[in-house]
Amino acid sequence: MIRQRICIGSKRLYSSVANQQYAATTYARPPIVFTKGQGSRLWDSTGKEYIDFSAGIAVNGLGHCDAGVAEILADQSKKLVHASNLFFNEWTLQLSKNLVETTKAQGGMKDASKVFMCNSGTEANEAALKFARKIGRLQSDDKIELVSFAGCFHGRTMGALSVTANPKYQAPFAPLVPGVKVGQINDIASIESLVTDKTCGVIVEPIQGEGGINVSSAEFLVALKKRCQEVGAVLIYDEIQCGLGRTGKLWAHQWLPQEAHPDIVTMAKALGNGFPIGATMISDKVNDALKVGDHGTTYGGNPLGCRVGDYVLSKLSSPELLAGVEERHNVFVDRLNRIKEKNPSIVTEIRGKGLLLGLQLTTDPSPIVKKSLDNGLVVITCGTNTLRFIPALNIPLKDIEEGFDKLESSF
Repeated sequence: MIRQRICIGSKRLYSSVANQQYAATTYARPPIVFTKGQGSRLWDSTGKEYIDFSAGIAVNGLGHCDAGVAEILADQSKKLVHASNLFFNEWTLQLSKNLVETTKAQGGMKDASKVFMCNSGTEANEAALKFARKIGRLQSDDKIELVSFAGCFHGRTMGALSVTANPKYQAPFAPLVPGVKVGQINDIASIESLVTDKTCGVIVEPIQGEGGINVSSAEFLVALKKRCQEVGAVLIYDEIQCGLGRTGKLWAHQWLPQEAHPDIVTMAKALGNGFPIGATMISDKVNDALKVGDHGTTYGGNPLGCRVGDYVLSKLSSPELLAGVEERHNVFVDRLNRIKEKNPSIVTEIRGKGLLLGLQLTTDPSPIVKKSLDNGLVVITCGTNTLRFIPALNIPLKDIEEGFDKLESSF
């Protein structure tokens, strides 16, 4: 039994994996209790140290326990944590302004105008889907269809789940929200029949994360946006995993020509560096369809989360950090190619961009993941037989090399 001891003053609190009996059956976890993190390293309750190539599933873009985040959490918690959305607070307005202005200044979403603040990625996508439905219904009562793509992941609430085209996630909770069609990314020929006059919104990840690090081509996304404009549908880019510096630009869609820019961008994960926050950034066209009361949130936009998000945005959008992503990408790809050369019967492909990378295997990667944990490396999977690499964007080069030494020995 793994035991964790936490000292609070003169009192000692104990917890262990034995207490898993009280956790709902939603995850299969190894018997490890993490108790400390710093940068790209984690420590468990036995004191064992790990290199972290997962960053909390692309959340800790600045690494664990960033000093600036910790300072803001302590300071703002003494000033104002929550005041409700019945009133303005300074940090919701500040973060919204900086998201729009920084995005446009760096060449992202050219029509970015307004922001809806929420608490998570699935909430950000729920908002986007509702906004698309509202716009569709204003045009026609039957303009309600939504389009997503095989291999996608948009969340687990009922709306987001309905456009997450994965039977494993969907089947136990059917019937889902009706009116969803599913296409294939990069299949340009199918777009015309897929997106029709009945389509109100199309949601797509520029790079699929959970689906296996699958990159949507620029040609496909340009054609998709053109078709959306032809039929009056809203184009939503889910950049919850691939955005906020992960590809070496603030947004993954910045690698695309402007004619592929979306009407809505959803974000979460890295925006709070571990503090729960999400956002839906929209154009004036989308905002013009909304009326007071169309959507809302209790905790979304709270001053604590938004002050953290404003700080994190300033760091993740800095030229120094974004240039560093490219440098680290090159080191990762070099080491991944070395693994591929040494294991030609197991490794077939390296996919992705920046520090959103996938190593495609011919076999189940679970034994490698387990052996890596034994060796002191946290690495996770996605898609079908794909190892996923989504470390902190500022991971030290020495941690990359040490992590790959552990990974190579795990093969």
